Amino acid sequence: MKILQIMAGADTGGAELFFERLCIAMNKRNLIEQRVLIRKNPDRKIRLETGGVDPVELKFGGKLDWQTSCAIKREIKSFKPDIVLTWMNRATNMCPAPKGGDFVHVARLGGYYDLKYYQTCDHLVGNTQSLVDYLIKESWPAEKVHYLPNFVAEDVAEPLNRKTYFTPDKAPLILAMGRLHENKAFDILLQAMARVPDAHLWIAGDGPLGDQLDKVAEKAGVKPRVRFLGWRDDTAALLSTADLFVCPSRHEPLGNVVIEAWAHNTPVVAADSYGPVALIEHLETGILVPVDDPAMLARGIKNVLDDPSLADRMVENGRAKYEANFTEDIVVNQYLEFFEKVTTPCAALPV
Repeated sequence: MKILQIMAGADTGGAELFFERLCIAMNKRNLIEQRVLIRKNPDRKIRLETGGVDPVELKFGGKLDWQTSCAIKREIKSFKPDIVLTWMNRATNMCPAPKGGDFVHVARLGGYYDLKYYQTCDHLVGNTQSLVDYLIKESWPAEKVHYLPNFVAEDVAEPLNRKTYFTPDKAPLILAMGRLHENKAFDILLQAMARVPDAHLWIAGDGPLGDQLDKVAEKAGVKPRVRFLGWRDDTAALLSTADLFVCPSRHEPLGNVVIEAWAHNTPVVAADSYGPVALIEHLETGILVPVDDPAMLARGIKNVLDDPSLADRMVENGRAKYEANFTEDIVVNQYLEFFEKVTTPCAALPV
């Protein structure tokens, strides 16, 4: 079977990192022949090549970029894939519609996107059940919509030296990760930190709100206890160092970061946005608090830091849920079974 994957996403992001992991994991299986097209990105190219995948880089510009669309058509014509798997809006919109069943077009969505970009697709994949429900509600046939979860890396890493980041060894350490964007609600977390006076906070990520969040930390009186680490590739080491992971997002369609915390045995407190509320069983695999509520977020944090038995139970249950649903082997097998299913003659009929 031949699979052509197309990703035109940003330099960083959860969907982009999962795309890289999936390409590399499929390459290791040697069960399919794979070709990968990406937007020009030297770092992504190196990571894929290190994993044995040789990507083709294209421009993926705006509406007037006819060259990328032509290049995709050439790649399809030369490679003759059984399935073209496009990731998110731009890659999907630039993919030509299948002609006469020459390939099955599958689009993978990681959010509640405008479906005008997906009208020529044969099948849609959502990475949460709530996203699948949304697609069906938007009039996609249920038999053409599929739930396939993400997996996260289970790298083992030694804890970082806290002193490098001017963080006392004995201070409770809270970790948050993600793009410095309004959706991630790091402003709410910074306000909550004012109610957790002994704890320190590391925020790993970059984005447009860096300066603004620095001012929020200063206004809340917590700046001396907060470290903005920038974009990081050492997730395992960060989680090994932290006592608690917090996901305060206002909008989080999946919550890869929650699964990563489970995989690395770190207790989780999260705002009850779409992704975390679908993943977390309150007080069993994590603590859920209302969105945009600094006081309740602080209370959830303090409950974990003050109750080691609660933290231990959530770590044990979170790890069990990860092992049952979100390991590389489990998810890659689900993708391979899905590919077999949609390439049968009856499944590959156009929508």
